[in-house]
Formats: sequence, structure tokens, C-alpha cells
Amino acid sequence: MNRVAGLCLLAAVAVGPSAAADAVTAGRHFEWSTRSPEARKLLAELQGRIESFQFGPSNVDLARRLVAADPSFAMGEYYLSAVLPDPAESLQAYEKSRELAKDASDGERRFIEAMYSARVNNGIDFAKSIPPLEALAQDYPGERLIYVILGQLQNGDGHGDKALVAFQKARALGASPRVNAFIASDDLLKGEYGKARASLEGVEKSLPKGSVPFAVRFGITFSHLYEGNTDAALKSLETYLAEYKTNGLDSQFPEVFIWNAMARINLESGRLEEALKDYEKGYQSVPGSNLPQDQKQTWLGRLHHGKARTLARMGKHSEAWAEVETVRKMIIEGGEEGRQYWPAYHYVAGYAKLEAGDYAAALEHLLQGDPKNPFDTLLLARAYEKLGRAQEAKKAYQKVIDSQWAGIERPLAYPEAKRKVAAL
Repeated sequence: MNRVAGLCLLAAVAVGPSAAADAVTAGRHFEWSTRSPEARKLLAELQGRIESFQFGPSNVDLARRLVAADPSFAMGEYYLSAVLPDPAESLQAYEKSRELAKDASDGERRFIEAMYSARVNNGIDFAKSIPPLEALAQDYPGERLIYVILGQLQNGDGHGDKALVAFQKARALGASPRVNAFIASDDLLKGEYGKARASLEGVEKSLPKGSVPFAVRFGITFSHLYEGNTDAALKSLETYLAEYKTNGLDSQFPEVFIWNAMARINLESGRLEEALKDYEKGYQSVPGSNLPQDQKQTWLGRLHHGKARTLARMGKHSEAWAEVETVRKMIIEGGEEGRQYWPAYHYVAGYAKLEAGDYAAALEHLLQGDPKNPFDTLLLARAYEKLGRAQEAKKAYQKVIDSQWAGIERPLAYPEAKRKVAAL
């Protein structure tokens, strides 16, 4: 999945179950403020579905029934906001949950408020939700929900070691396919690709019919990428795409992020015609979707971004640079909202300049890319190496190896970085 879509989905579905009363053994946990037995039952059912990778319209219906059972239940409204596909409607429900939380229990109120940065503004500042969740975990060490969310946010922020600790605490309070999948993915960072894949395949076998296991499919994809098996990596994503569409999730969020992941794999493995087709196919799902116009514009920008990189690899440098300039123009026209995409612009500009052989210009751009992203760092290392700055190149390659980035960029960058560190 591409660098932004992952965080968007994290903010949209980052929810998990509170431990049942008989499973809490490690201390204080949340007290639900609802007095409705029906609301409690529906909440547990919804949490169980999410923990088993069951998403889609059924979850929305379940969440609406939950809210109807107790309209004053803040966590019910929060869960509705987490499963609603329409961003504007989701945000409205989340704000309502914040208002209801003023009369809720301490744990509920603090949790809902802690999620603010992860839930607003497309989750751009999601990492700001980590400190208040860490503080909440100190006061409620028996609350499983906190650890599930905390682990996901820490993963998204490139802190896989901290995420593993959080997921292990969540599993100690109650295992689930979702948490088991995240824990299995930690083996990818340790280089134990076969072990990770076997664990993820085991999680898949435990799932109920109709599950759409994002973490399983992408984890298996990453395991194959680390091993250089492009065909197997693509097959895993093709399976996920079929599951995604069969279960109607494409009616809630277009499948563009899956196509873009396949495009990235094809691009970096040299299958350039296939990459270009995948970027185009992915974007075809966007115009007719229910995404708000600003998000449709963002995906259009990602199409131009992908085409620029692919055309650059094809040696069509003037066409590639025209796409780079289109990205730049879109960012400028986006005003204040567009500023967040400047690192992405410098990444694609640096990519194009590298392929064109203008290494000094590439370096200038790549120094302004995302310093946390291992693929940006890989490009930076390539630029240093082309300019004869071997020690700086080796340092950058080593940074890729040391990264705990959770997205597709690390498995795409890691094999080359490992070879280069050994050679330089």
C-alpha cells in the first residue's frame, strides 16, 4: 500500500475490543457507561468482527443498531464513526462521540479524546495520539483496546519494537486474529520471512468466512518481496483484491490502494508496462466512488506521481518530468492543504532526476524528502553513491536496514540496501 493510504486506513478502522470482564487479569480496565445490555452485546459483536477482519456494510448496520440501543453511549457513537465509509459522516459521528464522552466514564472520555489526532485531518498527525494513549495505558493496564490501537499507531510511526510490546500485552489479555497477524509481522523486521509467512497463513486458517484480512495479505506480500519473489507477492495482493471486491468493500473505499501497491512492485521489479497499467486501473476506481472531492484530487496526484516514476524508468525523461511538474502544480494549487505533499514532490523529482542521470539535482531534491521513509532514504543513498560519496551512501543504506517502517517501502528497499552495505 502507498505511503498515505496506509495511514488513512489506520485512522479509519483502528479499533479493537475491550477485554471481557473474565479476561482482565492485569489491572484496571474501562467501565462502559451504558446501562443497556443490548448495547453491550452489540458492541462486543462489532469488536469481534473487527478483530476477525470482517468489515463492510454489515459493520455499519451493526454500529447503527448499537447507537440506537443507547444513543447516549459515547463508545457506541465512537465505533459508528470508525466504521462509517463516508469521511464527512465519520467525522461528524466522532465529534458527537467527543460530546457524549463528557458524561462518560474517565477511561472512555480519555480514550475518545486521545484519538483526536488520529481521527481528524485524514490522520496526518496521527502520532500525536500516541502519548495520551501511553498515559492511558499506565492508568488502565488491563484495557486491551488501548494496546491494540497503540500498537497500530506505533507501527505506523515506524516503531515496530514498541508496537510489538503493545500487541503482546493485548494478546495476553485476549488473543485474536488481528493481533496475532500484527505480532507475526514483527518477524519480517527480524528477517525471519518464512516464519512470518507461516504464522500469517495460520491466522488466515482461523478466520471466519467473509473476512478480508488486510494485515495477513500485505504481510505475506512483504515476506515474498524480502525474498525477491515478485510473482508470489503480486499473487497475494491479487487474492486480497478479489476478497475486497467480493465483500463489497470497494463500495466504501475504492480499491485504488491495492492497485497502487501492485504498481509499486511491478515498477521496482522492472515490469514497467504492467506498472503503468496498474496505476491507471487503480485510478479508474476513484472518480465514481463516494470519496470527497479533495481525496479524489489526492488520488489523481498519486496517479501522476506513479506515472512520473514509471516513465522515468522507461527512459522517457521529458514525459516523466511533465508529470513531476503536474504534481508540483497540484500542490501549489492546493494551498495550505497541499503543503503536506511537498516531501512527496521532492521524492518524485529526485526519482526522475536520478533516472535521468542528473545526480546533483536528484540529491538536492531527495534531501527534502521524507527522512523516515526507507525508500526515500534508498534513493538518497543511490544519489550519494553516484556522486562518489561512498561513506554517506553506506550510512544511508544502513539507515534503510535499521528502519522499522511498517509499509511496503521497506521490503522494496531492504534487499538492495543490504547488498550495498556489504559491498561498500
